[in-house]
Amino acid sequence: MENTFDFGMVGLGVMGANLLYNMADHGFSVIGYDLDAKKADALEKGATPGTHVKGTTNVEEFVKSMKTPRKITMLVPAGKPVDSVIASLTPYLEKGDIIIDGGNSHYTDTLRRVKEVAEKGFHFMGMGVSGGEKGARFGPSIMPGGDQDAYNHLKPLLEAVSAKVNGEPCTAYMGKDAAGHYVKMVHNGIEYAIMQAISEVYDLLKNGQGYTNEELHQLFAKWNEGKLKCFLVEITRDIFATKDPDTGKDLVDLILDKAGAKGTGKWTSQDAMDTGVSIPSIDMSVALRTISAYKNERVQAAKLYTPEVLKIDTPKEEFAKQLEDAFYLVMIICYAQGLSLLVKASEELKMDIPLHDVVKIWRGGCIIRSTLLEDFYQVYVKNPHLTNILLDEHIAKLVKENWNNLRAVISAATKSGIAVAVLQTSLAYLESYTTANMPTNLIQAQRDYFGSHTYQRIDKEGIFHTEWETDEEAKEQI
Repeated sequence: MENTFDFGMVGLGVMGANLLYNMADHGFSVIGYDLDAKKADALEKGATPGTHVKGTTNVEEFVKSMKTPRKITMLVPAGKPVDSVIASLTPYLEKGDIIIDGGNSHYTDTLRRVKEVAEKGFHFMGMGVSGGEKGARFGPSIMPGGDQDAYNHLKPLLEAVSAKVNGEPCTAYMGKDAAGHYVKMVHNGIEYAIMQAISEVYDLLKNGQGYTNEELHQLFAKWNEGKLKCFLVEITRDIFATKDPDTGKDLVDLILDKAGAKGTGKWTSQDAMDTGVSIPSIDMSVALRTISAYKNERVQAAKLYTPEVLKIDTPKEEFAKQLEDAFYLVMIICYAQGLSLLVKASEELKMDIPLHDVVKIWRGGCIIRSTLLEDFYQVYVKNPHLTNILLDEHIAKLVKENWNNLRAVISAATKSGIAVAVLQTSLAYLESYTTANMPTNLIQAQRDYFGSHTYQRIDKEGIFHTEWETDEEAKEQI
């Protein structure tokens, strides 16, 4: 059985198995390895009849059964499990073999592994995969980065199994070293922000205007046929129509309001702060997931403060239009923030991330796919070195068309008493970013006053410091 299979997968959970089935359905022979014999057996039983799929619990058999250069993907939890798998594989690998980490590893770990694996004569790639279980089975968005030569070996397979938009595969080379995992990290940060924005829209409609779940279902269905068409709006539409099989009640109303998180949103915020890039909508979405975990404290605080939510008296149809425009603009801003981080990080880490290819492959298969990304793609094709998508004239036109309705929604939310932190933060980012003269001159004066931190002037070159005079000192001199 040596040198039989085209591709190998370590980790036969739902994602790993589905990705192998996808490959097999496209004519590739695949083998999966897992320590759990039940998963290895289930892999073979679940394969499409006539395809070439094998499962094993023997690592030596697994490695030796593949054609060279071997192409092995790991879909295991980030951290030590990845290093353990690499250590178990390397005794059986040959020079030129390719190891791919398809999980959500932190990019700094990927940078380390690229060097360590290269020293042993093998190739290592970090590869983001987005689309969930169905995406893995029928066409995900795939974000490979790292060794260009290794990518060239993988390219035909990845293009075959990825999602397609207008006949184009939703995969492309994302750049050097840890670029694949960095792009996926930012993808997830944007995902956090858009999800939080949708939850705020939901709150305004449900608690601000008294929408039923059926009405919410109908409105989101309508929105998904227009400019808001995207995967997250699509699944939200479906959620509102889903009944609990045990009680017959609307399932969404029975779900506890504590959000889980696996760290990628937090990583995005942390790295943006280290890199010096402002992504406040993403930062706020991470913070709100943290607040959601304070369920017991929130219940106590609600009893203590008894906050009142006032109904939003704007006519339903008018407010729905305002919300549609507001959410559309917030989506633009969330994407813009994430993409601006990719620009700076690509430069600092010398990853050479091609932004036009990033938005191109995000158009289909991934969680943040949307029709809006087609506009972004055309912008980056025209100007691939744009530092922020908000600086494009076409995008600026879209922003201006929806700006006033975002303000109107936030005003209504504030009067109502409903928290819309990501909507507000997005507006604040936009209004700060488009302000030629911020009030930061006062901050610089304060910093110089208490810490002699110096400042620059608008009327002449140089670095300046002032011996500031207090009110008390001034009075003494009178």
